[in-house]
Amino acid sequence: MGLLDNVKAKLGPAKGKVSDLAQRHEDKIQHGLDKAAQVVDKRTKGKYSDRIQSGTGKAKGAMDRLAHKGDSGPAAGGTTPPPGGGGTMPSDTGRTAPPSDTGRTAPPRDAGGTPPPDAPPPTS
Repeated sequence: MGLLDNVKAKLGPAKGKVSDLAQRHEDKIQHGLDKAAQVVDKRTKGKYSDRIQSGTGKAKGAMDRLAHKGDSGPAAGGTTPPPGGGGTMPSDTGRTAPPSDTGRTAPPRDAGGTPPPDAPPPTS
């Protein structure tokens, strides 16, 4: 039995307790996430509002999944596909590889991998 298996076995009972606590205190956790997001947004003067909202949404989603893990039905989120594919999606998702020659060349680099000081900043 590997280290990861040992950790999973020991943390198994705690997972149920955490899920139960998350379910009982869901409203308080949601409020705390909103309040923390407001404080951070205010301190950064709105500069990162979109990222803060995105992170808050992801945290709320994770908390919802944890709190409602034992529930059944469509709201439980039990439709997550297994890792490694195995779904019904076709292998070609319609995405194409970027062109190999974009007309841009990278500035020359020294042996240490840093561009020369007079090189323009890289574009993304």
